[in-house]
Amino acid sequence: MTELGSSFGNLRAGAAVASESQGRLFHEDGCRMRSPYQRDRDRIIHSTAFRRLTHKTQVFIYYEGDHYRTRLTHTLEVAQIARSLARMLQLDEDLTEAVALAHDLGHSPFGHAGERALNRVMKVFGGFDHNAQSLKHVTLLEHKYPLFDGLNLSYECLEGIVKHNGPLISAFTPCYISQFNETYDLGLSTYALLEAQVAALADDIAYSNHDIDDGLRAGLIVPNDLETVPLTKELLHDIRRIYGNLPVGRLVYELNRRLITAMVEDMNKTTSQRLLNQQIESVDDVRCAGEALVQFSPAMSQGIKELRAFLFNSVYRDDWVMKVMGRAEEIVTDLFEKYRNNTEALPHEWQEAVLAQPDETGRAVLICDFVAGMTDRYALLEHRRLFDATPELR
Repeated sequence: MTELGSSFGNLRAGAAVASESQGRLFHEDGCRMRSPYQRDRDRIIHSTAFRRLTHKTQVFIYYEGDHYRTRLTHTLEVAQIARSLARMLQLDEDLTEAVALAHDLGHSPFGHAGERALNRVMKVFGGFDHNAQSLKHVTLLEHKYPLFDGLNLSYECLEGIVKHNGPLISAFTPCYISQFNETYDLGLSTYALLEAQVAALADDIAYSNHDIDDGLRAGLIVPNDLETVPLTKELLHDIRRIYGNLPVGRLVYELNRRLITAMVEDMNKTTSQRLLNQQIESVDDVRCAGEALVQFSPAMSQGIKELRAFLFNSVYRDDWVMKVMGRAEEIVTDLFEKYRNNTEALPHEWQEAVLAQPDETGRAVLICDFVAGMTDRYALLEHRRLFDATPELR
């Protein structure tokens, strides 16, 4: 059965064409109702890893407040921006959305703190990388289908998950990506399709904006601090000129709204011109372009760089945030070491899987998979179950 084509009829040259997909690792009959990329999107949404994002940290631990972004709400914001950008650029919206929805599936509990801890304890066993773990979830760790592990996503979706931030140089390629690539060649030295490149920039747009909101909500910054950032200074002046002294909540929302619009418009204009200048005619032209084609203008890139530097110093590296994240790293490290030294502490099915491994590396990798899949909440419960004291994440 032939699967449906793209849901968006007027695709530009160089866009992914669903009817021309390279298919899936395991053959499946086509779907009468959905294109291959719609099917990918739906499988990701219904995956266990996607649901777990509800209780995984973005910047602030989930119980600090109901309105802070979690890894799930961040992902949904990325997907919304990515789909809008794809429509503006006349790309396949469904593939763009699928890559956006899957881009953080491999994140460990407690955000980048958990990732740092797992990478440290796994250093002698190949390290830990959340991007590789995302691929692992959709190709191995999801156990839903009778005939294969993973979600059996399309080639283009897997390629986008792995390479949305650019090609992977062999010497620095995470172990699982290298291993999987031996079975299913994703062309690691080339660029991902335009749809995946859009998802990557949508990620930048989303977190740059929502981390302003969360930082203000946490009291780590105040609106006047944003006067020191060129990209937000001008927007703030314009908002105050038009509306006067707005309440902080309305001021911040209006700032984020205008900032997202400015970034989206800049990226759309810059990318459209680049595609025209480079005479992109096919997906192979995109893969072999030698550089990312979806970009911001130099001025916007510099503005975003300055905004990130501000957020890095004022929010991500705030003493309170660093203290909480340091304790979170302790929890993840404790759990990993406990399970390595005492496999009986693992759930029964994981015990069996770990003990069946023939070597120490295999056992460590499986334990890492178990810990990486935890939500913040489950990691805290497990730590309290297994240890006399658990660090207070406050």
